[in-house]
Amino acid sequence: MTRPLLCAALLMLLPLTTVRVFAEPASASAPTSGEPYELVRTLQAVQDGIARGDTAAHGSHIALIRQVGEKFLAADAGVWSNAQNGQAVVIYLLSGGGPQIVRKLPRDRLNVDERLLNGALAYVEGRQDEARELLKDVKPRTLPSGLGGQVALVQGALFARSEASLAIERLDDARLLLPGTLVEEAALRREILLVGQAEDFDKFEFLTLAYIRHYRNSVYGGDFWQRFSSGLTQSSLALDERRFARIVTLLEQIDRASRLKLYLVIARTAMMQGRLAVTRLAGERALTLSADASADRERAHFFRGVSRALTDEYDGGLAELKALDRSKLPERDVPLLNATLQLALDIRKSFSGGSAAAAEKPPVTPARLDLASSTATLARAQKQLGELELLTRDRRP
Repeated sequence: MTRPLLCAALLMLLPLTTVRVFAEPASASAPTSGEPYELVRTLQAVQDGIARGDTAAHGSHIALIRQVGEKFLAADAGVWSNAQNGQAVVIYLLSGGGPQIVRKLPRDRLNVDERLLNGALAYVEGRQDEARELLKDVKPRTLPSGLGGQVALVQGALFARSEASLAIERLDDARLLLPGTLVEEAALRREILLVGQAEDFDKFEFLTLAYIRHYRNSVYGGDFWQRFSSGLTQSSLALDERRFARIVTLLEQIDRASRLKLYLVIARTAMMQGRLAVTRLAGERALTLSADASADRERAHFFRGVSRALTDEYDGGLAELKALDRSKLPERDVPLLNATLQLALDIRKSFSGGSAAAAEKPPVTPARLDLASSTATLARAQKQLGELELLTRDRRP
């Protein structure tokens, strides 16, 4: 998807106004009267405030859940024949309501799909296998949007590990059924990691921009960025130099310290996979963010030095590596530094006739080493770096 199409799709999918059917304003306490479904609407309105960054709503919603539960128990048994009230029980459960409350309600009076109710109970009580079995075939878009969005969000959580493609599909449903709500915010947080693992960069970027557009002030924003970071660094999303500028744009939304940490992770991951162009780009970004004489600055120099020494700036890269303060490098990086220095000398020897003397006193470096013609040397470098990484990892306590 091109950038213009991406932006257009974002505007279409994420309207500025919410289409939630619950129009009541957020409240810190449950109404003194009303049908159960009205009580649940109030609860959800408060929770939607959390997605917008309302810390007061975050502090009061647990008490509100308790109040709604008490009113459920005090309600006349006849109200539960109303299908809206039966559906409200499922929504209440999936919004943080207590299963012990629901189990005290007159089950023979509840006008609700038993599969949905039992599936919700199983989910909140931690019986994941049973919940998956009960809810797997439920089609959220066939349900009222308030209920369907909640069910889709739970399905996304239930199938995240076993059927990632299904989980992504259900989280898409959750976002479409309840835009502008805490359900959409939670769906974005869960989906960003799954899409990263699926290495779908266009959608990864799309979801990130959606979150920034609507939920950058969310009380749960830290969780989103943690999942974003995992999705980015545990895949190859950041290892394609052609889209590095787009990665930079996304990372500009994160605080400076987190951004620095991510660039260092990206640089190291790229180095271990032989993506030296990305190693250099990420290392240079880290240099601009790190403090003078800091350990992070030394690591950034390490990654940039490696990328230079093993590509087209042998002399400059080697000098950068030799100037490092080894005491500031993590223990696991020191063997990699030693290996890189040796590999750089090996590469120079391969271009200078193979003599040790020539390697110690190398001839003038050409404008650019044609390492594309020395794939065996580069492959060996990558293999040795990978083996050293495994070795040092195995020796850690």
